[in-house]
Parts: sequence; structure tokens; C-alpha cells
Amino acid sequence: MIDSAVLDTAVQALQRGGVIAYPTEAVWGLGCDPDNPDALTRLLQLKQRDPAKGVILVAASIEQFAPWFDQLTIPQREILETSWPGPNTWLVPDNGRTPALVRGEHDKVALRVSDHPGVRQLCQAFGGPLVSTSANRAGQDPAMSEADIREIFAGQLDAIVPGALGGNPRPSTIRDLLSGSVLRA
Repeated sequence: MIDSAVLDTAVQALQRGGVIAYPTEAVWGLGCDPDNPDALTRLLQLKQRDPAKGVILVAASIEQFAPWFDQLTIPQREILETSWPGPNTWLVPDNGRTPALVRGEHDKVALRVSDHPGVRQLCQAFGGPLVSTSANRAGQDPAMSEADIREIFAGQLDAIVPGALGGNPRPSTIRDLLSGSVLRA
């Protein structure tokens, strides 16, 4: 569990358009408010990531992704419901809800309901999904500790949420909801 003072600081940073770092299931992540274009731009600049690639959104519950599901069939929703929470990221057709910097050059959005207690607590306190992308510069290995975060992003983040990684040996599997194809195992 995240200390309440630390949680409040992180949520306030997110609400002000800040970029934060936090542990996830497998690696440390960077996050921001997905509806704040300035925060998204800053996060992509910190990572030196090509905006065309897009980023993943993470949530505490499937209900937090309800705005993205209005065009999905019942069987498609059932696939998501049975795979979450867990290390499964799904590419879901965008219904016009997703900012271009989240989607990148794609017509789908990457969504995951985390089973990491700290990530879930953070999304619940924020009141919705967050951007979740590995904490690293493009082409570099992701941060695996708070010390790595402080070394890579010294003084550039608005909050760091301490905690342990979730123990997954690798980042989430990424699948396309419509085709079922695996893009990252």
C-alpha cells in the first residue's frame, strides 16, 4: 500500500499536469494524465519516445475503461473481463475518446487493468486511467528500481511513488482484441 501522504502528492502532481514514476508489475513506469496534452508531450520528451508509437493506459478496474467500450460487442467485452486484472494489454478500437498522443499513429488504444496493488491504488485515487509506459529513455533498458529512476530522470519528475515491482518477469503481453494476434509476448 502506498503511504497516504505520498499518494496525495502523486495525485496532486498528476492533476497539475505532472509526470510521475511508479513501480508496476514488471518494471518501473512513467505516468501522467492521459487527457492532458502538455503532460503527454512532456512524458514523451522525457522518454525521447516517438509520438507515433503511442502509449498504454492502465486502470484500477474495467469500469474505469467504460468510456472506451461503447462500440465493443458482448463477446469482446467478455474477453477483456476474463483477462483482467492481469498482465494483459489489449489493443481496442478507438471510439474517438483517445487523445492522439496516447494512440500515436494507430486507430486502436492499448488498455490494461493492472493487478499491481500500488498501480490500482494510484488509479483509484486519481479517479481514472493513467498513462503507463516503461521508465526509460527510448532504446534503453527500463528502470528496475527507484535508484534507477533517480539516476535516469534526476530532478525531472514531479513525484516518485516508492514501492516494489510486482514480480512479473517481463512487461505485459500485448494482443489485438479484433484479431487475437499477439504483438508482444
